[in-house]
Parts: sequence; structure tokens; C-alpha cells
Amino acid sequence: MLLKDVYCCKIIIMKIVRRAGAQWWGSGKDGKGTVSTTSKVLDETPFNFSMRFEEQPGTNPEELIGAALAACFSMKLSFVLNERGFVAEHINSHAVVTFEEGKISDILLKAKVTVPGMSQENFIDAAEDAKENCPISKSLNATIRLEAELKG
Repeated sequence: MLLKDVYCCKIIIMKIVRRAGAQWWGSGKDGKGTVSTTSKVLDETPFNFSMRFEEQPGTNPEELIGAALAACFSMKLSFVLNERGFVAEHINSHAVVTFEEGKISDILLKAKVTVPGMSQENFIDAAEDAKENCPISKSLNATIRLEAELKG
């Protein structure tokens, strides 16, 4: 990952390794599982068939991918805006993940962003850049569509 050091304008190359794990007990439909991360943000968080396929409360892999994409896009967009001389007051991103025929086929990434003084054309170009170049987008084999709205 390349990060630009704002204070001394050096390019820093970083290798970051993150860990997460899951456990599963029982059959696919009647079993249950937990997902955890080293950071403990997820700590034996439950998931099961109902949570994934029947809209029951709880988490599921598609939701976690959507959250990862929305977070990655928001951060990448803030870097892209900074490179263009702007600072966002607020970036509100959501991902709508479609799971069909055994795979994630489509993700609609929605963003409402407040950036004072930025033109609509420059904003759309920056948002598309962030969508195409955030590490999570680059890792997914799904169509990612973007609806970006500039506020203020």
C-alpha cells in the first residue's frame, strides 16, 4: 500500500498483515459459527444460516464485505481529495451487496460527501478514482457501481 506522508511528501511503502478467523459447528443450515478479529472488534460474533439468508439479526460475510468496502472507499476518497487540495467535512458511505447464484454479483456503493469549494466534475472524478483504487475494490470480483452525491 502506498501512503503519502503529508508533512514531508515522501512515499512510504507499507506491508500490513491483518488476521481474522471463523469457526463453524454443525450442518450448513442448522449449524452456527463465530467470526473474530485480532483487534477484537469482532470477538466471537455469531453468524448462521438465518442471519445470512433470512434477514435475521446478526452478521454475515456479505455484510462484512460491504462494511469493508464502504470504510476503504471513504478513507481512499479522503486521500484522493487531499491530493487535489480539498478536505472533506464529511463522507457518508454505504454498500448494498447483492448475493445471487452463489456469489456476490453486484455492489452499489452510495456516498454523500460534503467538500467545500469543490466542483461537481472534480468530485465525481475523485470519487471514481477512489472506487477504482481502494484496496478492497481492487480485491473483489464483482461489479461495483457508484452513486456519489456532492453536498455543500
